[in-house]
Formats: sequence, C-alpha cells, structure tokens
Amino acid sequence: MRMVVFGLTLGITLISFQAYRKRPSERLQYAFVGFAFISMGVAVSSVITQLSAASAGALVRIFFQMAETIPFIIGFSMLYVSLYR
Repeated sequence: MRMVVFGLTLGITLISFQAYRKRPSERLQYAFVGFAFISMGVAVSSVITQLSAASAGALVRIFFQMAETIPFIIGFSMLYVSLYR
C-alpha cells in the first residue's frame, strides 16, 4: 500500500513538473516544489516505519516523527503559497 501511495505522489509530482515546463509561472513552480516535498515525506515516512519497527528509545522515536513531519509541513506550505500568491 505504501508503494501505491508513493507511486501516486510521484505521478502528481511529474504532472506538476510537466505543467511547469509547459507554461512556466511562479505558481506552478511552487506547486511542483510542494508536491516534490510531499513525495519526499511519503518516502521518508515509509523508511521510518520500517526503521522504527526495531526497538528504539523514546528520544529516537521523537526524532523520527519530527523527520517524518518536516517534509509534509514544507510541501503543504508550498502548495498554500502556490494557491494564495
């Protein structure tokens, strides 16, 4: 299931990149970067899920959760900027 979600996010990233290449604009550039960060967040989330399956301390789990969340925050922020700029 994670591979399907990752494939879909890569697909939407590719579509947004093609739209930006076809008609360059600042909005499409921000949208492409946003979708790229969301794709990266999905990939990091999958890797972290596999890594955290082993017994990890509380501090390590907090670090993993922060590392998992940051790409999503950046990605959705970029999408917000692309819509309202």
